[in-house]
This record gives sequence, structure tokens and C-alpha cells, in this order.
Amino acid sequence: MLSEPTYLPARIVAPVIEAHFKKHLLDAQDIIGVNLATAPDSMIIEAVIDIGFWASLRREEGHSPKISLALLSPPQSDKPLIFGQKLRLTPQNLIKLAPAVEQPGIHLGVWPEGDDLFIWGTTHSIPSICFVLEVVEPGLLVIKHRRVDGFGKFVNIAVLQGDQIKVLDEVTMGVADCPVLLKSLANMPLPSFMGESFNVLVQLASSMRLHGKGGLVAIVPVGTDSWHESVVHPIKYPVTPAYSAIPELLALNDAERKKREWQESLLEAIDLIGGFTAVDGATIITNKYDLLAFGAKLTRAEKSARIGQIVLTEPLAEAKATKVHPAQNGGTRHLAAAQFVYDQNDAIALVASQDGQFTVFAWSVEMQMVHAHRIDVLLL
Repeated sequence: MLSEPTYLPARIVAPVIEAHFKKHLLDAQDIIGVNLATAPDSMIIEAVIDIGFWASLRREEGHSPKISLALLSPPQSDKPLIFGQKLRLTPQNLIKLAPAVEQPGIHLGVWPEGDDLFIWGTTHSIPSICFVLEVVEPGLLVIKHRRVDGFGKFVNIAVLQGDQIKVLDEVTMGVADCPVLLKSLANMPLPSFMGESFNVLVQLASSMRLHGKGGLVAIVPVGTDSWHESVVHPIKYPVTPAYSAIPELLALNDAERKKREWQESLLEAIDLIGGFTAVDGATIITNKYDLLAFGAKLTRAEKSARIGQIVLTEPLAEAKATKVHPAQNGGTRHLAAAQFVYDQNDAIALVASQDGQFTVFAWSVEMQMVHAHRIDVLLL
């Protein structure tokens, strides 16, 4: 029998998560050829989160567990590994299994039977819009689901950290109090919640966060040279000719793009660019994903003024837009990115901090100022 959950945020957030899955599974029913998950019940969601939280606070041989729990039955998975004897979903069983399932892409399969929850095995394959709870570190949990197209990073729904609950705002992306910012959000590389299309820049953002050294990417329109005014010359590491593996792969027809080889090649090309962001300086790419340079030093354009304020938002429900000086938003990378977009209004900048924060900078025409949107909660 399910024990009474004692982690209060689990009880608070469970109905919101249940409603999210019901809505998106209903919306996806008409998509042909998609294997959809079963909508999870609020009580089940609450129990899984509660057990995952308490497991995250335990240690096994000095190590905190990193686990991914997926709510599905064995028949919903392709080639699952099924235990000879299923295990009750408890913090103790999770920390014992954790060392075996720490690699990315491995999920512990969890499914209710009678009045209890059981771990039935492991799987790499889960259906679309399947509930996944990821235990990231002690006290930090991320609730997410697999994209409809099954390719790329999972879609985050909520982040729980201790007593903090961060529910992502899928409609207004946290700018409901400032609707004019929706237009600048449209220019940013934000993941769509239904995930019908693969987002190159979101995958690049994830790659940038992985190396943990921080990084800055400046994205400029194809065929323009004005960005050179905001870069110190000579550029230390220009790429000549431009590295165009990503646009070449994206130009292939649908039949080619459905092949696993195409997906692997695209991810490799994105990770290659993500690796260069660890080099000191900015990585410069076009809005078609050609790599132009890395290790570039950004500077204020000669004819430009020094940036004064930016408007800062997060994609969270009930979040408020605030105006701050760019130095209050982060370090030198954030200031350089904000100045670059201030000088080059048609550009976008991505900044990854060493502490895991990730910010997208774009120009807001309506507000005539730089809009900084923190999206690290989307990338966990």
C-alpha cells in the first residue's frame, strides 16, 4: 500500500503535473504513428516524487544517487530489461540500484500494481509524453517527458529544489505581466512543449552546460558583417571556410532525417560546436548554424553607448519581469552578451555560467532594450 507522502511540495505540485499530462496526451492523440504514454494519476505522481526526494538525500558508499524514473509498464517499452522479481519503489531500493543506472538514457521502469508501486526493470525506450522523474542531486528533482518526435532533449515541466517549486509556464513563458516581451521571446531558441520539431539551439545549450566551464555564443544573421564592429580584431580562432555541417544535415529530405545515422551526425555536429564554447571568448555562429569563429573577444561597438538596463524574465508561472543593470544578472560573459545584443539588434546571445545558469539575450523592439530570459530550468 502506498505510504502517506511526507514531502509537501510533492502534494502541492502533483495535481498541476496530472493536468499537464492529461492535456498534452489528449492534444497528441490525433498524431499518426506516435506511441503515447498513459496519463499518470495525481496520487501516483505524488508518491513517485515523494520517494524520489527522500532517496536523493541518502548516500550509498559516499555517493548521492542520480536516477531517472519513468512511469510505464513493460509492454510500453521496446526491449526492456525485466527483473526476475520486481522491487517495491522505496528510497532504499533506489539507492541500491542507482550505481547501475547513472548513465544518461537509462530509466528505471515504475508501474503500479494493486495499491503499491514497483520497479520492474530498466529501459532505454519510453513512449512519447511519458512521465519521467529525474533525481539530479540531493533535494533537486526535475519532472519531464519525452518529446512527441522522440528526438533531442526531454521537455521539462517542473523543478523541485528543497521546498521550492518551479512550474514552467508553457503559455506565456513567464512574461504574462509584460505581453510586449512575447515578440522578443519568439526570436529566442526556446523548446516547444509538444516538441514536434527538434531545436538545434536548445541542444547546443545543453551541450554548453555539460562541460561546466561556462560559455558564450553570439548568433548573427547570415550574410551580415556588422557584427565585426563588436568584436576585437584580429579574431583569434576564425573558421575558414565556415563549418556548415549542421545546415547541410538540416537541408536533407525527411526520409534521410528519420534515419538514426542522421540524428547521430547532427548531435555530433552540435556537440562539436558546444565543445568550442569552453574556449575563452565567444563562439560566433549564424542563424543557420554555420560556425564562423570561436575564442572571439566581444567589445562595445565604437559608435555605440554603454548599455544601461536590461529586462530579465524566467519561464515560470507567476514570474515577474524586472529591469536590472546587466552586471546584476551575472558576470563578464553576461555583460558582454548584453552589450553585443544592444549593439547588434538583429543578433541573439546565449550565456552558460559555470554554476549551471543559462540566459538567452535578444532585442525587444517594443521596449527598445535587451531582453534576458533565464532558461536553466528548461535544460536540467
